[in-house]
Amino acid sequence: MTVTLADVAARARVSPATVSRVLNGNYPVAAATRERVMRAVDELDYVPNGPASSLAAATSDLVGILVNDIADPFFGIMAGAAQSAIGESGAGRAGGEKLAVVCNTGGSPERELTYLTLLQRQRAAAVILTGGSLEDAEHQAAVTAKLARLAEAGTRVVLCGRPPLGGDAGHAGAAAGAGAEAGHVGAAAGVGAATLAFDNRAGARRLAEHLLSLGHRRIGYVAGPADRTTTRHRLEGHRQALRAAGVAEGPTVHGPYDRASGYDATVELLRLDPDLTAVVAANDTVALGVCAALRDRGLSIPGDVSVAGFDDLPFSVDVVPALTTVRLPLYEAGARAGRLALGAEAAPPGGLATIPAEVVVRGSTAGPRE
Repeated sequence: MTVTLADVAARARVSPATVSRVLNGNYPVAAATRERVMRAVDELDYVPNGPASSLAAATSDLVGILVNDIADPFFGIMAGAAQSAIGESGAGRAGGEKLAVVCNTGGSPERELTYLTLLQRQRAAAVILTGGSLEDAEHQAAVTAKLARLAEAGTRVVLCGRPPLGGDAGHAGAAAGAGAEAGHVGAAAGVGAATLAFDNRAGARRLAEHLLSLGHRRIGYVAGPADRTTTRHRLEGHRQALRAAGVAEGPTVHGPYDRASGYDATVELLRLDPDLTAVVAANDTVALGVCAALRDRGLSIPGDVSVAGFDDLPFSVDVVPALTTVRLPLYEAGARAGRLALGAEAAPPGGLATIPAEVVVRGSTAGPRE
């Protein structure tokens, strides 16, 4: 049901005129009153620019692209490709151009919801969410509900490198209870998002199989943050390969997706098992830290320890030795997300396309030491 200005006024216990003054900012209002009105706006998910039923025909020229960290090449490549595809969509002076705005959440779930709210208030034509999602049922439910509101208002929703809404609900934890979980899945079904999901599990499994084929049996793993879907999917694929080969799982250390984490985690892995012959990193950036830590301890790559990454970021081929990794078509996925956001490409069947991951073998992996 559409929330009206009168509903906000009733919730905030003020007149509709006061609500209008707060939202327009054109008349002095007491700070306590302003705070009460804005709290009511947030609680009711009110869209100040008009009734939601009219927004389908009145969306703006804005497209929001949400990323965890624009400085991370994983997100930068996808966001840049999406922005390029969106920029190429216009018809020059005939109109039709869209403005793509990159929203950097810093990995904060609160910022993610805030940006979605701001894009809703701006009547965004489309929203693209990139990267894995937070493993938290309450947050997933809140995001799904927000995206449902956006979709209802005529905003196209695209997930790029992110699991489908509700698709991983069974793993999200019980923080919000079974009722919230059911509501989350129900809301997800009503969003109609186009999803481009990377096959992280299969990529990680094939990477582990490559190391096993070389004879490695003592493999350490530097994982990403434990509360992210990407981390879990990659770790699950890695462990599947080990179980299938009857090989005991090596030590695992979690940390951020950055170089410093790779360095610190490798120090801990070697403390836990000094005889490791291979280390798998959560991504290529983490792998740089892994390599640095190994060299600082006088270990050669791959003579003493093999190293593997994930994503196939541009610098991975220039590492010495070049990094064995899992290639994700980040640019192609980002460009496709941009086209989907504009309606320039049909959504995949069922709204979901699973993008395969390919192992790229380079010089950083070899057989175990004698």
